[in-house]
Amino acid sequence: MSDTPEGLEIVPLTPDTWTMFDAMVARHNGIFGGCWCIWFHPDSDERGQGAEANRALKKRYVEQCAAHAALVVDGGEAVAWAEYGTPAELPNIHHRKQYDAEADLTPDYRVTCIFVDKRYRRRGLAETALLGAVDLISQAGGGVVEGYPHVPGEKKMSSSFLYNGTRAMYERCGFDFVRPKGMKNTVMRRTVAPAG
Repeated sequence: MSDTPEGLEIVPLTPDTWTMFDAMVARHNGIFGGCWCIWFHPDSDERGQGAEANRALKKRYVEQCAAHAALVVDGGEAVAWAEYGTPAELPNIHHRKQYDAEADLTPDYRVTCIFVDKRYRRRGLAETALLGAVDLISQAGGGVVEGYPHVPGEKKMSSSFLYNGTRAMYERCGFDFVRPKGMKNTVMRRTVAPAG
């Protein structure tokens, strides 16, 4: 795994690390109005039925190994994450109609959401989480990885709109620009070699 700053650790989201993820999301009121980071997962009856239903759905996905994330951990506490998974696990992306119409390939993985604890922001942990996801994908055999970050304009953009980081951050992490997607969104891509 790549080195992490300040002695932080990267661990995968699993049933064993669920409590750390759960505590972080709870500290932030369920993230974005109780989403619990399930928006990108497949549609289901629970999705959108409130924070507790979203939490239960996310927990079930984790228990079924159908939800993946790189957790950035500081002293046993999750302080950031990057959600990633296959397109089957994470089919819902913004500007999907345009994306599908312009797609030149189906990636093996996509990174859909990056979040940093408000106490740890402005320390580069979004980038740390993204690189953690890349490392975990490498350990799982690698493949083509896409992310869909934003290109902020001249006006300051709320961090809630930067749920997947920025194009510049992805470029620093070795991703290449493929094409625009919607307004101020991009498709970025990187081929990740298998670990070993």
